[in-house]
Amino acid sequence: MSSEKIVAEVRTEFGKGAARRIRRADKVPAVVYTHGEQPRHLTLPGHDTMMALKHGGANALVELDIEGELQLALTKQVQVDPIKRFLEHVDFIAVKRGEKVTVDVPVHLNGEAAKETLVVTENATVSLEAEATHIPEWIEVSIEGAEAGTLIYASDLVLPKGSELLTDPETLIVNVTQQQSEEALEADLESAEDEAGIEREESDEAAAEGDDAGE
Repeated sequence: MSSEKIVAEVRTEFGKGAARRIRRADKVPAVVYTHGEQPRHLTLPGHDTMMALKHGGANALVELDIEGELQLALTKQVQVDPIKRFLEHVDFIAVKRGEKVTVDVPVHLNGEAAKETLVVTENATVSLEAEATHIPEWIEVSIEGAEAGTLIYASDLVLPKGSELLTDPETLIVNVTQQQSEEALEADLESAEDEAGIEREESDEAAAEGDDAGE
């Protein structure tokens, strides 16, 4: 994973009012956490930061230029406005080249399973240990032609060189089952409703058919 360079400013103002002023200037408040040191509060350019996170994925690696000092940092938490979708705040962890880090990496399915099957992703991420500069954006899993009954476990995943699986190897990642017909789904629903004592209201069509039959 390559890092993208972002020019950062040291932040001296804090609180909600200061954060609002930073965002109005199309910038993003951020914090870099370093083991054994005080957190560094920064202001980042909004567009550059958004693009870096978009390109790097969930574990984006950036190179922060903090007043001429370069610091590699791994994205740990991103807060996004739920409506306007702008960045509200970003937390980073300072890392070094060659340093091993623990990350959660998304699983991407590739291909199409056999006809009349249902593909269920039981776990959408796996935990890995990898070098900070070689974190995979995702782990690809092929389900091309997979038949009903196919089970893919964490131990089946092909990891990039240098990555070590931390998730339990027996964790189920993908479950390919037989797709149920509409008739079978309807029967299961009716059975569940009967057990729960739920009575269905008769539809207008069914009522009309009943009236016609009685004439």
